[in-house]
Amino acid sequence: MTHATPSVSGKEARHYSRKENHILQCQLCFRNCIIPPGKTGFCRVRENRNGRLVSLVYGLPSAVQIDPIEKEPCYHMLPGTQILCLGTAGCNFACRHCHNWHLSQASPGELSVYSLSPEDAVDMALEKKIKTISFTYNDPIVFYEYMLDIARLAKQEDLRILWHTNGSINACPLKEILKYTDAVTVDLKGFSDEAYANSEGRLGPVLKTLKTIKQKGVWLEIVNLIIPTVNDNPDEIREMCKWIRDNLGKDVPLHFSRFFPSYLLKGLSPTPIKTLESACAIARETGLHYVTLGNVPGHRYNSTYCPACGRVVIDRTHFEVKDVKIVDGCCAFCQQTIPGIWE
Repeated sequence: MTHATPSVSGKEARHYSRKENHILQCQLCFRNCIIPPGKTGFCRVRENRNGRLVSLVYGLPSAVQIDPIEKEPCYHMLPGTQILCLGTAGCNFACRHCHNWHLSQASPGELSVYSLSPEDAVDMALEKKIKTISFTYNDPIVFYEYMLDIARLAKQEDLRILWHTNGSINACPLKEILKYTDAVTVDLKGFSDEAYANSEGRLGPVLKTLKTIKQKGVWLEIVNLIIPTVNDNPDEIREMCKWIRDNLGKDVPLHFSRFFPSYLLKGLSPTPIKTLESACAIARETGLHYVTLGNVPGHRYNSTYCPACGRVVIDRTHFEVKDVKIVDGCCAFCQQTIPGIWE
């Protein structure tokens, strides 16, 4: 891997169609951007170049880092292991609270980048004995071709593939990448289009994505960042939990995460702990089995509990795993099956 000066790629994109007058339509995400010659879509990283849609970030990540898998968060997959994380400039959302805004809201050429081919990314994971490659930081939807090519190579080497997304990808590209995916963490920004206005997104496409991931048998976890005045209404949280239970099942882990002022929402206060605890209570009352709290280091709900006997099966403090009491996919105390990817 070499550190390169700011530059852009020219890899032809997938999932687009041609219109009259050299206009292209990107069909990767729910926006289905109409892109005139020389212009980019909403995400700023897919350009109509001479009648071809090209990715401007292919092989040029701006973030390459090794993290604990718990940071994603992904709690029911290889707990306590490390992941190789990759991210680029650009995003198809514009979240006012984004903690990675310096990446997600940047355009190609504005950031320093690494020159890292898909082959190099896989070799890096193998050399460092890392079992999982994760696509994260900005939304990997926008560097889809890079993610897909890495994932294909990674599966040939028995590496795991994880990605963290807002979930607004269209059905055709989603089904294609899921063939090479072990787990997906989806940010559910709230349970109304009013909540999604904070991100310039829409709820409907995300719900469709969640259903597809579950139907395809790919491990799914959901994170809900609770933001005061934006998506902290208890009735809305209850409706969200009911929808997850009825459409995805009781065993899909739900992570409630604490908001801290960031980017364009610096005027709000951090989420009160009581609000987060109330959300956990609602989720458990609704029947969800695996509910945790994030961004509250040391809270008892950093850990995962067996839904049958109530004992701690994965003891965590923030991102640190202290103990795992899961044997052959079951609770070590009562032998209740604990769904996930454990080896």
